[in-house]
Amino acid sequence: MNIPFDHYMCSRLLWRSAHTGGTEIVLSRGFFGNRRPEPTRPIPPGQYLEDGFPVLSAGPTPRVDLATWDMSIEADGETLGKWDWEQLQALPATDMHVDIHCVTKWSKQDTDWRGVTIDDLFESAGITEPPGDYVMAYSDGGYTTNLPTEDILDGKALIAYEYDGEPIEPGHGGPVRLFVPHLYFWKSAKWVRGLRFMEEDAPGFWEAYGYHMYGDPWKEQRYAGD
Repeated sequence: MNIPFDHYMCSRLLWRSAHTGGTEIVLSRGFFGNRRPEPTRPIPPGQYLEDGFPVLSAGPTPRVDLATWDMSIEADGETLGKWDWEQLQALPATDMHVDIHCVTKWSKQDTDWRGVTIDDLFESAGITEPPGDYVMAYSDGGYTTNLPTEDILDGKALIAYEYDGEPIEPGHGGPVRLFVPHLYFWKSAKWVRGLRFMEEDAPGFWEAYGYHMYGDPWKEQRYAGD
């Protein structure tokens, strides 16, 4: 049977939903498009260019109250740094103009994001050395994803709060999402509330159900064994 890539990838996600205790998979309207623009420069293999911004979530969008919101950096059961919304906004802002790549095979070019680098969070908290070789990002709603620490330092990642000059919409992870554009977009955890550093790698939510532990789009690391 010749199944279009979009529907094939969706079927993989829905299969995984059935095997993760009924996890709700949320797709935006228009997730399956017809016309596809041509990329202006190379995109990773197996990807197509998307001119919209599809929404794909592993559950419903949480309601976040900025008056009580905060995020933390943790290691060994201790809180090394903690910021409320005003404190996060007061830290130095960094802009990124980059392409993004979703595991469901769409790529979007020339996106603009603003937020705080993990390096600046470290400086704010007085953290002089990474507290672990790996990190687990955790979010409102229970979502988690794992990354090597080196992949979020040296300006490679943001705690992002603006997209395209506006506050990030809730469906896209607002008010704050982790933003790690050189990896597949599931690694850029929506609604992030903290970074928990670890000495050994451990799978996050999707990784525990067969997604790749790293997720390099240029190597097509979608699933374990890729």
